[in-house]
Order: sequence, then C-alpha cells, then structure tokens
Amino acid sequence: MSLIKQLWLTIGILLLLAFGGSLFIGVSSSRAYIEQEVRIKNADNANALALTMSQMPKDPVTLELLIAAQFDTGHYRQIELRDPQGEIIEQRSAGEAIEDVPAWFVDLVDFDVPAGQAVIQDGWRQFGTLTLESQHSYAYRSLWRSSLELVGWFALAGALSLLLAWWIVRTIRRPLRNVVEQALHIGDRRFTTIPAPRTRELREVVLAMNQLSAAVRNMLGEESQKLDLLRRRLQHDGVTGVLKREAFLAQLQIHLESQDSRASGTLALVRLARLAEINERLGHRDTDALLKELASGLDQFGKVLGGGVVGRLNGSDFALLLPDAHDLEQLRHELGKRLAALREHRQVPLGLPAALVDYAQGNQMNELLASLDGALSSAEIRGDTGLVIAQGPQRRSLFTSHDEWRRALKEAMAKGIYLAHYPVLDKKGELLHFESPSRLRLNSEWQPAGIFMPWISRLELDRQLDLAVVDEAVRDITQRGKPLGINISAASIQDARFVMELQARLRSRPDVAERLWLEIPESMAIHDLASFRSLCRALQPLGCKLGLEHVGAEFTRIADLQDLGLAYLKIDGSLVKDIDQSAEQQTILRGMATLCHSLGILAIGEGVVNLEEARMLYELGLDGATGPGIRQHDKPAG
Repeated sequence: MSLIKQLWLTIGILLLLAFGGSLFIGVSSSRAYIEQEVRIKNADNANALALTMSQMPKDPVTLELLIAAQFDTGHYRQIELRDPQGEIIEQRSAGEAIEDVPAWFVDLVDFDVPAGQAVIQDGWRQFGTLTLESQHSYAYRSLWRSSLELVGWFALAGALSLLLAWWIVRTIRRPLRNVVEQALHIGDRRFTTIPAPRTRELREVVLAMNQLSAAVRNMLGEESQKLDLLRRRLQHDGVTGVLKREAFLAQLQIHLESQDSRASGTLALVRLARLAEINERLGHRDTDALLKELASGLDQFGKVLGGGVVGRLNGSDFALLLPDAHDLEQLRHELGKRLAALREHRQVPLGLPAALVDYAQGNQMNELLASLDGALSSAEIRGDTGLVIAQGPQRRSLFTSHDEWRRALKEAMAKGIYLAHYPVLDKKGELLHFESPSRLRLNSEWQPAGIFMPWISRLELDRQLDLAVVDEAVRDITQRGKPLGINISAASIQDARFVMELQARLRSRPDVAERLWLEIPESMAIHDLASFRSLCRALQPLGCKLGLEHVGAEFTRIADLQDLGLAYLKIDGSLVKDIDQSAEQQTILRGMATLCHSLGILAIGEGVVNLEEARMLYELGLDGATGPGIRQHDKPAG
C-alpha cells in the first residue's frame, strides 16, 4: 500500500473514531441528562397532583375529572390512583407516540425512568397512592434532533477536515512525486534536479538527491571535456584551432558521400601569401596570432552560413567547406569582404588570394582540390586580393529553373517516396534498425537525397518531404515489421505544425511508433535547443526513439541534453575512419561509448568501411555500426 493511501486511511479512521466517540458521548450524556430531568419531572408532577387531590373532596367523580383533565394535556403516559390496599381507584394510560423517530433509535436509547409516586391524604389518614409516568416521546424526539444536529455539525467539520487533509496530502504528494520522478530519471541516467520543498524531511531528501544528480552530471561533464580535449589534440591544429589536414579531408569525403543536404555546396581555399616573409617581419608569436585571426574569421563566416567547416591544409592554406551553399557569386562577394577586413590596418601588407568551387555528391575529392589549386594560382597572379571561382566537374542539372524544380519535387512526392535500407548492426550481427535515406523519382530515375535536398531546403519544402517520409516509413514498418531510422530536417523541427502532425500520426499507430528511430542533426540539437526540447517532449511519450547523427565536434555538450531521454547517438565518420589503426582515436571512442552508457544512450559508429573497423568499434564498447562496410549477414564480433 502506498504512503498516500496509508495517510488517507489513517485520516479516515481518525475521523470515524472522532465521530463515533463524539456521537456516543453526546448521546449518552444527553440520555442521562434527559432521564434525570424526566425522573425529577415525574416526582414533582406526582407530588403536585397528590397535594391538589389531598385538598379536594374525595368523591369518585371529582377525582375522575381531575385525573382526566390532567391526563388529557398529553404530557403523561400513565396516571394511576390506588387505595391503601392496592386496589385501583382510577387509571388513565396511553401508548408511546413516536412517529417521527426511527424505531431503531428508540430501541437503542430506551429510556429507563421510574414513575413518580406520591401519597394522597384525607385528613389524618392515607387516602391512596398516586403513580405518574411522563410521556417519553418528547424526550426521544429531542434526543433524535440533537443527535441529527451533532451529526450535521460533525459532517461539516469532517468535510473541512478532509479538505484540509487533502491540501496537506497534496503538499506532501507533489514533492514526493517529484522525488519519485527524479529517482526514475536517475535510474534512466537522466540527472535532473528539482526544487526543494518546505517540509524539512522531504527537503533533506530532495537536497541529497539533487546533490547526487549534480555530482554525477558534473562528473560526466568533466569526462566529456577530457574527451573533447583529446579529440581536439588529435584533429585540430594547435596554432589556429581549426581542423588539421587529415581531419578536414575526412570531413570533405563524408560530405561527398552523404545522403542529405551536406552532399552539395561550396568549397573555398584561402592562402596567406608570403608567410615566410611575414613571419620574419612580425615574429613567430604575432604570425601565429595572425593565422589564428584568419582561421577564426573563416570559422565565423562558416557559422553564419550554417554548418561551415574550416581546416588548415598546410602552413599557409586554409580550406572552408560550406554545405548547402550554392550561390558562388554571392559567396565570392561576402568572402571578399571578410578578407578585406582582415587586411585593413596591418603592420605588413597581407596577401589573401582565394578560390571557390562548387561540389556535389559523387565528385572526386582529388579533382576538386586540383581545381581549387589551379584557381588559387590564378588568383595569386591577380594580386593580393584575387578571388577566383574555379571550374568544377561538369554536371548536368536535372532542371534549369526554380519553377521546374518545385513542380518536379511536388510531383515526385505526390507519386511516392522510396526508402533505402542500410542495416545498423550490434556486435552479435543482430539488426538494431535500418537507416532509410529517402529517394525521389526525378527524370524517370530514383535520385539520392544529395541531389534534391539542396533544392528541398531552397524551396522550403522540408515539411512536406519529411511528412511524406514519415508516411512511407509507417507503411514500410507495417508491411515488413522491421525498425526504421529516418532523418528529420532542422527546418521541420522548428515548424510547430510539422511536430503536431508527426505527433498525430504516431499517436494513431503506437505499434509503428515503437519501431521508429528518428535522427536529428547534432548541430540542430545543440544550436536550437528550445525546438529540440519541444520535439522530445512531444514524441517521447509515444515510444519512438530519438537520436542525434553526425556527433563529433559538439560531443561535450551532449551531457546538457541528458534530461531529454535520447535513445542513441551516431558518432561521425571522421572519428570512425581508420579506427583500427589509431590508438588516440580508440581512446576517444572508448571514452565516448562509456559516457553514452553512463547516460543510458546507445553509441553507434557511422561510416564503417570494413569489418576491421567494425570489430574495433565493438571492442571499444560501441553498441552498433553502420556504413558501406556493414551488411546484414555480417557478424563482426564473431
């Protein structure tokens, strides 16, 4: 039995005891008082009537008239006159008239009052004995009414007591419920804190739980900071803080192979000309500060456009990856302004030639870099401010105008979406779920997401596409019964209508919801936490699994999301690449897996290209792996 039920049971028993005791004492004391009063009344009335009769003539008619007159007042149940020998001279009697009092109450009370007796004198001799009993109906009626009033007042007092008890129990129950929820959260590895209640005992419990939760959260935060420090030491340039060459090229390759909007965009290359001369004139420290300022400016430019990645390819060359950015002339203008601002008010003249090229899914990285190198050489010939747009690989666009793209995309979504199936396997080779990037039939061919996603975003069709993907996923799960993982775009999550429609679809199909894995970009969850929290609150009760994909650079902030009930993380392929050959990467991923498990989150590696990488991931403690090297019949840990 719960504590609250025990409290209510105790309160109920106490109220019933108080009521029963009060009613018993009240009725008993009233009964004793009434019996005493009726006894005195019988004696007084008998003496008064006997005195009157002693002074009157003793003829039978006079005595009969006097007794009849007295009896007819209705206050007496019996009046009896007997002579000294005990013979009845005159007698009047009547039954009890108690119509408005329950019989059970009369039987329960049952007044026991002796009759009043008095001697009638006739001169100096005894004429007879008068016996008188008062009518008890008035006493029963009076006691019944007083009992009803007592019950009524007690009912009112009981109702007020119950109301007060309800308020007290409610003030106890709310912090108790909060403590229970907090304990469940900690059990689910969600380390939340709650406000301390006023009740001293509960406050001590809550403060202790909050202290435990905060200590664990701080410990996890410290561990994630250590992991991030190790990751930055491995992947980032020590002078500028941007990605090293190998890490940047790995990111570029992942983008080129991506199945989402990252698969196309713009790649820029900026060179700090005459670096040796600048180093000689400014000194090592000021030169490093200049390089850091240049890298920081490019990083800010990438963040303004969204999702930009900066890398240092060598001492003087910096690369900037701008996914889903396609207006080369506008980018050239904006980048030129940034670089011009860096050249102003310098002790030495700065040469910052740059080149841009657009990329798309399927491009070869070597070809892109070769085109950029050639364009950068042309920019250097033009001077310190040269900025050239390189000629990228020849690509045939499916459609030539915005209207054609819009019409084609809407028609393709209306006809139906195809979901690919790439397995995500655990260490035993068992299926966790299928990754299911979408395909649209454009120009009579099924096109991957990297082809049309930039246009989906540009034409603001994200919500329609994501809802169509959800509908297709529901049909697929219904037919196959296999769990699916689908991507939800940042634009859709920020759309309240989309969240409501998604919630309605999943609420109507709970059997499907529990097999649905929803993947959100890491950058969106970190930089728009309010929208992500709203999505989690809306979908978590429905049973679907929410996770983040491409987790890497912002992993240290994942601990801030531990109270949202994330089910899984997919670790970015740049950390997984060649994991079987890098001890430092292994240390990072082992720590990330441990931290995820401390939060009750599955850790899954992305971009696995061979079984050796998969085996190493499982040895490091990761729960799953996906990528071109993972096939459903494989059992990497076997």
